[in-house]
Amino acid sequence: METGNMSGYCRCRQRFTAKTRSKGTDVEYPSCSCRNNYFPIPVDEQSGMCQGGFRSRMRTFCREKIRGKAVVAPSLNVPTFSSNYSTKKSNKRAVLCGITYNNWKQYRLKGTTNDVKNMRELLITKFHYPGDCIRVLTEEETNREFIPTRKNIEESLRWLVRDCQPGDSLVFFYSGHGLRVRDFNNDEIDGFDETICPVDFQEAGMIVDNDLNSLIVRPLTRGVTLHAIVDACHSGTILDLPQVYNSKLRKWEDNSPPSGVEKCTSGGLAISISACLDDQAAADTSAFTAGKMNGALTFILAEILKKLPGPTYGDLFDLIDETIQNVNQSGCLANTRILRKLFDSSFSQTALLSSSAEFDVYKKHLFL
Repeated sequence: METGNMSGYCRCRQRFTAKTRSKGTDVEYPSCSCRNNYFPIPVDEQSGMCQGGFRSRMRTFCREKIRGKAVVAPSLNVPTFSSNYSTKKSNKRAVLCGITYNNWKQYRLKGTTNDVKNMRELLITKFHYPGDCIRVLTEEETNREFIPTRKNIEESLRWLVRDCQPGDSLVFFYSGHGLRVRDFNNDEIDGFDETICPVDFQEAGMIVDNDLNSLIVRPLTRGVTLHAIVDACHSGTILDLPQVYNSKLRKWEDNSPPSGVEKCTSGGLAISISACLDDQAAADTSAFTAGKMNGALTFILAEILKKLPGPTYGDLFDLIDETIQNVNQSGCLANTRILRKLFDSSFSQTALLSSSAEFDVYKKHLFL
């Protein structure tokens, strides 16, 4: 996921080598650009300004200098949260992952930790998730088990669905880089696997959609609901769910693998809310909070759920789509001559809803 201020989006493309497991794979990465955006709420409630920019500068690992003195960033995990996880059994659990790639100079991100903080506050204050049942992985954490390495992410996802019971509500949130690689298993309609990139993905490899499906979709038993919210480029079908909702035609479309392999749950319901389509880039914004970056999807989603608790999925995606359209109609980029030369004058980001089973999107309400 790259940066733009909702007053600026990026859409340039660069090539580099990444790993899916043990093999290096050439992938195209959209180092996104900047275009103006805003949420459809009263103008006097919007605190942002047209400030373009990339996620190109980041805090030092777990530290920042304040008045010349290094200060350790406070942990977002409850102190009692350890490798043994919570001793308190709750039917609401979440894994929140935000990656800034501090040691990856060319592609550092700025705002992913803000996304995690925003989502954590939303889950606790609006949906009553216990703090000790939310596992947070960022590079600002001093405890190494909370650093978003591939191993830690996968182990956290196993914890999320472990021993799930009817009535459980689970959330996986990810804010970071997303890529796509060639599919050699014939289980992708478009011929590409979608991936998320752990902080150590250049050594340990990316986590592909097949892996995510096996980790957190297949184990879901009857009566369990999982919501995955993925704010990253190429995140459309990141869970490989068999049903994708076409918001223009207002109908579900079959996304089943051509190979015929099963990608379903074990009776539970998996729902994915992705920042963009598989072939698109996702953007960030500082339009609402001057000088502070957030993922466009994360910010919009959080604002909607704070102001309109329990919207239908149809209403939610209509509001998200309206916001993105407003972004493209606002004109801050046109006033920035240098950015206008570097990037296209329009930006396209379409949030995508996918699910393990069809449902009426204008009757079913979203409750995390």
